[in-house]
Amino acid sequence: MISIAKPVIGEEEKKAVLEVLDSGILAQGPRVAAFEKAFAEACGVKHAVATTSGTTALYLALLANGIGAGDEVITSPFTFIASANSVLYVGAKPVFVDIDPRTFNMDVSQIEAVITPKTKAILPIDLYGLCADMGAIMDIAKKHNLLVIEDACQAHTAKFNGKCAGSFGTGAFSLYPTKNMTSAEGGMLTTDDDAVAEEARVLRNHGMRRRYYHDELGYNLRMTDVHAAIGLAQLGKLAGFNAKRRENAAYYDAHLKGVTTPYVPKECEHIYHQYTIRVPEGKRDALREYLKENEIGSEIYYPLPINQQGFYEEMFGKLSFPEAEKAAEEVLSIPVHPSLSQADLDFVVAKINEFMA
Repeated sequence: MISIAKPVIGEEEKKAVLEVLDSGILAQGPRVAAFEKAFAEACGVKHAVATTSGTTALYLALLANGIGAGDEVITSPFTFIASANSVLYVGAKPVFVDIDPRTFNMDVSQIEAVITPKTKAILPIDLYGLCADMGAIMDIAKKHNLLVIEDACQAHTAKFNGKCAGSFGTGAFSLYPTKNMTSAEGGMLTTDDDAVAEEARVLRNHGMRRRYYHDELGYNLRMTDVHAAIGLAQLGKLAGFNAKRRENAAYYDAHLKGVTTPYVPKECEHIYHQYTIRVPEGKRDALREYLKENEIGSEIYYPLPINQQGFYEEMFGKLSFPEAEKAAEEVLSIPVHPSLSQADLDFVVAKINEFMA
């Protein structure tokens, strides 16, 4: 079976974990601090704040920026549901705009039309490892005095005009095992804002600035040194992992037929968390079944836009975003991870081209 995703764990990660276990410091400690420092440097920001998941990184990013009840946050309906759920968690309202059908990221031309006096932030998603149009988004945010919370959960060191994902406003990353790098479970908030970083650190640790003195309502969203040890080892390999993904993607670009391959704007450096094709003429599900029969993993990210999820319809009524809905019917992600052999790539290409002929 050629899997859709495969974490690459080596001796470095195993050794790092054993060193933590032997140290006796298992919870948040020196490994977390070292991981935060290295991650901030990799993203070109002043601060990185480790947390338990990409979801809690988004949650902390919103809280630390003071977003809450009565606020509106503009985002995309075509993403993993945590992007919008995090807005609900803080009591704010997600306001959706449709996507650009080429990039699958939010259509920036639609943002200004949904800005109201309640709008507090824009929350773009760097879907599949491709940065949103961050130049236009930052211009709109500046014009309307809005915050930017960048969901970079799938975009570790992806770039827009040479600037890293997660370095626009406040960023949030996931370190889940299927991502381009992992800490087994975990997340990271990134920012250049000292106050945001400080507030995030306090909130993730029960509202404490001094031990057992609680200044505000906080949470336990701390990363452990065990997870940070894995993350540090993975971060050292990230450039190589991303390079191999780009190499695999280039091979697919050159050889796949009958499907639409990923579009990459000239300003962007894609890191291919997913290699997502569009399958025309209603053939997507049949192609996926054919790949399964040939022991090739694939996945639909995502089969139902957030606005059509049951409880979102109950909360906000029936909303329509035609491009997101069309994408949900056509997208299919195929294996692109660094462990693929040339034989694997050839087999995937052969089977897709055979089916689409």
